[in-house]
Amino acid sequence: MSESFGAGSMQSWPLTTDKFLDHAAKWHANREVISRTGAHGIERTNYGAVHAAAKRLSNALRGHGIRQGDRVATLAMNSAAHLQAWYAITGIGGICHTLNPRLSVDQLIYIVNHAEDRLIFADAAFGPLVCRVLQHAPSVERVVYLDRYPADADLDVPAVDLSEFAGGQGTSCDWGGFDEGLAAGLCYTSGTTGNPKGVLYSHRSNFLHTLTTLQADVFGFSVRDVILPAVPMYHANAWAITFSAPVVGAKLVLPGAALHGAALHELIVSEGVTVAAGVPTVWLGYVEWLAQQAPESTTLKRVVVGGAACPERLVREFDALGIDVVHAWGMTEMSPVGGACSLPPEIAGLPRDQQMPWRIKQGRSPCGVDLKLLGPAQDTLPHDGKAVGRLLVRGPGVVARYYRGDRDVVDEEGYFDTGDIATIDPFGFLRITDRAKDMIKSGGEWISSIDIENAVLLHDDVALAAVVGRPHPK
Repeated sequence: MSESFGAGSMQSWPLTTDKFLDHAAKWHANREVISRTGAHGIERTNYGAVHAAAKRLSNALRGHGIRQGDRVATLAMNSAAHLQAWYAITGIGGICHTLNPRLSVDQLIYIVNHAEDRLIFADAAFGPLVCRVLQHAPSVERVVYLDRYPADADLDVPAVDLSEFAGGQGTSCDWGGFDEGLAAGLCYTSGTTGNPKGVLYSHRSNFLHTLTTLQADVFGFSVRDVILPAVPMYHANAWAITFSAPVVGAKLVLPGAALHGAALHELIVSEGVTVAAGVPTVWLGYVEWLAQQAPESTTLKRVVVGGAACPERLVREFDALGIDVVHAWGMTEMSPVGGACSLPPEIAGLPRDQQMPWRIKQGRSPCGVDLKLLGPAQDTLPHDGKAVGRLLVRGPGVVARYYRGDRDVVDEEGYFDTGDIATIDPFGFLRITDRAKDMIKSGGEWISSIDIENAVLLHDDVALAAVVGRPHPK
C-alpha cells in the first residue's frame, strides 16, 4: 500500500465568518450580549438569541432580493442589533459596508454611490443624516432602522424598523457554503487626501485576521473575559472584536454612543468588564473622570489602545490604577491589527519605569503580519532601533487592491506601503515616528511630531496635544 505525500488529505472547510456566530450559538449560547440604549437603558440578550435573530434577518434580506456580492450598508453604533445585521448580511454572501457617521455628508454620498449600496441599516439617531445622504444616492432601495422608526424621517425610499422588516421570518436559513475568497466586508479609509478608498475584506482574510488577534501576545481574549469595545463597529472592522468575542464565548458589552467617562465606568462596574478597547481620546477622558471621581474599585484589568499613538501619560495613569495598557497598531488596509505591545521576558523583568520606552511603541508583529523597512535607495534597513525608513507590510489580512481600483497597491514582493515612517528594534518592536507627510525637518534633522506630542502631554496642565509643522527659513 503506497501513500501519497504530494497533497494534504484534510477536510476542505471554507474559512467563512458565519462560522464564528454558529460556534458561539452552539457552545456559548447563554453568554450575554449587553447593549446600552439611550442614556441609561440596557438591553440583554445572548449569543443564541443573536444567532436566531440574525438568521431571521438573513431570510428577510433574501426576501428583499439580496444576493451574493450585493452591498448592504450599516450606519450605526455598537449594539446587538448592529451585530445581528453584520452576521445576517455576510452569512448569505452579502457584503457588509460599515459607514462612518463622522465623515462629511459629501464623503458619505460619495462612498454610498461608489459602493452602490442597496439597503442601509441605521440607528434612528442618524435619521437626519440618512435623509441628507439619500437625496443623492439612487442605488439605495430601502432603509431599515435598527432601534425605532424616527418620527422626523422624511425619505424618498421605503423605510421600516427592524422588527417590521424581519417580522414573520423563521430561523431556518443556510449560511456559508460559498468560497472563502468571497467578499464579506467593505470599509472606506477616511479620505484625508482625495476621495475615500474602499478596502474589501474577504471571508478568509477576516477569519485569519481574527485568529491573529486572538494570539496571547496580541489581544489574548478568552471565555473568562468580559469585553467592552469602545471602538465603533464602523471603525476598521471594530478591530475584529465582533468576530473574536463570539469565537471564545466572551461576554460582550456594547456601549452605544455614550463613550464619556461616567457612562463607560457605569458599564464597566455593573457588567464586570475585564478588557476594553478604544482610541486614546476615549481613554484620556476616562482617566480624567476617574481622577475627579476617585471610584473605589474597578474590574478592568487591561485596556487596548489603538487608532493613534498612545501617550506615555495614559500608560502611567492606568498603571497607577493597576490596569495594563496594550498599545496596538494597524490600519484599515490591514483588517486592521498589525502589532501589539507584548513584552518579552528581557523587558518584562525590568522595573516599570524602565519598560516605558517599549510600552509606548507600536508593538511587535504577530504571526500573519510581515514587516520591512525601506531606506531612500529602496534598500532594506536593519532592525537596530536606529535606522528610520518607510514601513511596508504584507499578510493575508493586508489589502492588495482598493475596491474598484485599476491596479494593485503592493510591490513585486506583495508588500503594501503604509505611508508610515518607522524603526524596528532588535526585540522586534515597531516604533512609528510619524506619517511620511507629517515629518518635520529642521536644520537637516527629521523630528517626529509624535515625540513632541508625547513630551507636551506629560505636562499636568495639558489634556490633548497636536503638533503640526509649518514653513520656516531654517
